Amino acid sequence: MTHDNDLKITLGVEEEAFLIDPKTRDLISDPDPKIFDECEQKSVPHKVVREMLRTQIETNTRVCNSVAEVRESLCETRGLISETAKKYCAEIVAMSTHPFAAWQAQIPSPKERYESFAMLYQEIIRRFLIGGMHIHAGFGDPDMRIRVMNVVRHYLPLFLGLSTSSPFREGAETGFKSSRMNVLCGLPRTGIPKALSSYEEFKALEGEYQKWGFISNSGEIWWDIRPSHAYPTIELRVCDVCTKIDDAMTIVALYACLIRKYMRTQSAGALVSDEILTEIIFENRFQAQRYGTFAFFADPNDATRTDIDDVLKRLLNELREDAEALDCVSDIEHAQDIVKNGTSADRQLDLFRLAKLNNKSTYEALCEVIDTVVQETLEGV
Repeated sequence: MTHDNDLKITLGVEEEAFLIDPKTRDLISDPDPKIFDECEQKSVPHKVVREMLRTQIETNTRVCNSVAEVRESLCETRGLISETAKKYCAEIVAMSTHPFAAWQAQIPSPKERYESFAMLYQEIIRRFLIGGMHIHAGFGDPDMRIRVMNVVRHYLPLFLGLSTSSPFREGAETGFKSSRMNVLCGLPRTGIPKALSSYEEFKALEGEYQKWGFISNSGEIWWDIRPSHAYPTIELRVCDVCTKIDDAMTIVALYACLIRKYMRTQSAGALVSDEILTEIIFENRFQAQRYGTFAFFADPNDATRTDIDDVLKRLLNELREDAEALDCVSDIEHAQDIVKNGTSADRQLDLFRLAKLNNKSTYEALCEVIDTVVQETLEGV
């Protein structure tokens, strides 16, 4: 028999935002350091930290005991960095690429770790003008977390498809709903991990990487989902930053419900098998990266390609019990609204194309995109 205490899940979210000039809408390559200092001082119980580039600001929510607490925390962290940025003539935007900023103009943050990455990875890091959303889930013991992670890998393409917010780069359409992934995948140790047999196997792999001098610790294993180096959690890393908090909460809730479902399966003694080849998950992820909510996924269970809407309908039905237990039914059901109305990437593209039809210049059209993203970033805060 499985008790509620056995299914306890804690959650935390990291979001990487950009700081922009409200007049030019371009990134501020060297923002006033007081923005970071004040945010760090006022952020408790959350955290606000510097990211790879000075134009970025990262928020880490407190450890949350419910999906509802995550929503409160995201509102608090976004509100804090927005209010502070405005004091120093800046705005924040939650999107995974800036539509027209030049990577050549950006300045790395003064941190030894980032400087070593820049030295090792060269052009990849110089072009690393991207941001993501990472969701931590704490539950069970290390081996339980690995077993559940193996199965959640199958849903990584869905999470990416629902979160896309990076259709532009350097002033042009990229043809991808998540162009962030094109940059991220230039690094080693990224992408979909293979199914692991145990936490011991993961630690052995970490040891091999360290033995050959490839990494200093497992924090440099940048898989789409991984055991966290810093916390006893599994970290979902595949997602673009969601512009709207409601969209972010859908992914948080779906992730929590999936974990609870497979914890129940494990606790009941059933073996969760690795039903889908890692190579097929990679292909599905590319479909999400390219097409977002218009993606079709390979479904080996019935030898068909299934659109994201049908995948969602089936999943929402499977997760109903867990969503009710976690009090997040409305959050997971919002996924259907995302598919119907589009992600941030879809809205950005629609705004841009409409502005161009109205004879706006590319710069003017992209400024309209940014103005809308600024508003949506703080929607509900």
